Amino acid sequence: MLDELNGVLRDYWHQFLHLLPKFLIALIVLAIGVAIANHVSQLLGTRLRKRSHDALLADFLTNFTRWALLLTGVLLAMHVLGLSGVASGLLAGAGLSAFIVGFALKDIAENFLAGVVLAFNRPFRIHDTVQVKDLMGEVEALNLRTTLIKTFDGKHIFLPNALVLREPLTNYTRDGFIRQDFLISVDMGTETSSDRIEEKLLQYVSSHKGVETKDPHSPYIIVEKMTSTSADLRVFLWAYSEEYRRGTLELKSALLKGSKAMLVADGYAVSGAN
Repeated sequence: MLDELNGVLRDYWHQFLHLLPKFLIALIVLAIGVAIANHVSQLLGTRLRKRSHDALLADFLTNFTRWALLLTGVLLAMHVLGLSGVASGLLAGAGLSAFIVGFALKDIAENFLAGVVLAFNRPFRIHDTVQVKDLMGEVEALNLRTTLIKTFDGKHIFLPNALVLREPLTNYTRDGFIRQDFLISVDMGTETSSDRIEEKLLQYVSSHKGVETKDPHSPYIIVEKMTSTSADLRVFLWAYSEEYRRGTLELKSALLKGSKAMLVADGYAVSGAN
């Protein structure tokens, strides 16, 4: 019994010694593959970011290249170990096994392909403010499987790329401008028309540094309601949307307070502003 055990252990030891050189060479091949993948992806990323204004596409292609080279290194290491059949099976797949693996990885493959489409279609850029369903925030990254957005209350949300591609997506900052409006109710006093008040409001709004004044984005006013003594005026303006949430909210707040103060200083009674 003891002799049989010694014989088995001796056989395993000889097999280990026989495989040891191949194992060491495979480790070296894998290490070289990792080094090449990191170096090439870093070099590619640097050049793409210099030549392209689209950091999103550059980052995606860099990550894709790195993972492709890493996979190549793993397959070469498996070939050195004599596992070429396993490597070929991983690449080609066959029959029921391929179907099962493909079905199990369906979501991963779907999100990856959606990421490729998003990277080349580019419905958004890094730091754009977007909304998918009821989720809204600033785009921070497009990864191989997910799109990372940061909400305005500081939460990070990882959206599956397939969801981003499938659902309607609203981009609030792609054009560079976004329209804002506010309503102000003014007592016209002895005036029979709101023309002077509208002119004063337009002059004030147009003088604000955060408001675009060139056509087709120049401010304008619509009279929503008018009585013999008062008028409800809705002011429309275009704001720069680079910093969407805080920038546009602060601008609207400043214009509301400033418009009311300006009209009151000119002797008009303002009954409401929102």
